[in-house]
Amino acid sequence: MTAPSAYRAYALLVLTTMCWGANAVAGKFAVGHISPLLLTNLRWGIAGLVALPFAWPYLKRDLPVLRKHVLLLAAYGGIGFAGFNAALYSALNYTSTLNVVIEQAGMPGVIFALNFLVLRSRVRAAQLLGFLMTVAGVALTVSNGSLTRLLALDLNRGDALMLLAILCYGGYTAALRIKPPVHWLSFVTCICGAAWLCSLPLAGWEIASHSGIVPDIRGIAVVLFAALLPGLIAQSMFIRANELIGSNRAGIFVNMVPIFGALFSVVLIGETLHLYHLVALGLVLAGIALAEQRRAKSE
Repeated sequence: MTAPSAYRAYALLVLTTMCWGANAVAGKFAVGHISPLLLTNLRWGIAGLVALPFAWPYLKRDLPVLRKHVLLLAAYGGIGFAGFNAALYSALNYTSTLNVVIEQAGMPGVIFALNFLVLRSRVRAAQLLGFLMTVAGVALTVSNGSLTRLLALDLNRGDALMLLAILCYGGYTAALRIKPPVHWLSFVTCICGAAWLCSLPLAGWEIASHSGIVPDIRGIAVVLFAALLPGLIAQSMFIRANELIGSNRAGIFVNMVPIFGALFSVVLIGETLHLYHLVALGLVLAGIALAEQRRAKSE
């Protein structure tokens, strides 16, 4: 791999994680203005519609390949897009934005484990050590800096939902290694459509159970923002970065989401940044630096 390709991937990943950090804040702004499952459904429906005119020529060309992998595409959209966002937006109704973004640092562990167990991909010692450092940061955040709470596994509903979200997106990222050989626009448009279809029953259940909230002006603004920036644009950049440097290396950059998310949540929402948050963020940054520095020396 050439250095320019790696640098392009790094730039794409930094922009991606900046958008995803903002997505958690947008989800917090949505609380009380649109219900989480309806937000998930509208987000992916709009993203797919916006992408469709640009993707149409590639969709026609790639149709035979897409048909052969329809179940895999449905899993990408249903689990990686719809499942992740439904859990994340629901979690924000019960826990802080800071907790949500820092807990996402556990995602690379799912990626490493699945790549190793399913695809037999080698995980380097530096990557594993970097991941363990980020796990320490996640544990610190989940426990609110309290060892007693951590040992008692006293998670609130929001933290538990975020663990589910991490499993969904970690599995999706690991599975990108086996995505069908189609143009990225074809791929992202199909899985946006799959996410919309898979989230329809969830949104329907939410409305039928009288817990649905029809979006007001703020809710509509959040939907549009989430569909375009963290949704369509960021997901496309993440897919391309995975093609350039692989899912293990791209996955570790998800740990930058807490950095941007913490900054946005403090500045825009006014959440309190505690000492344990700062220590957790330091562990996250150190984990990324360790994994990538050792990789650079080996290439």
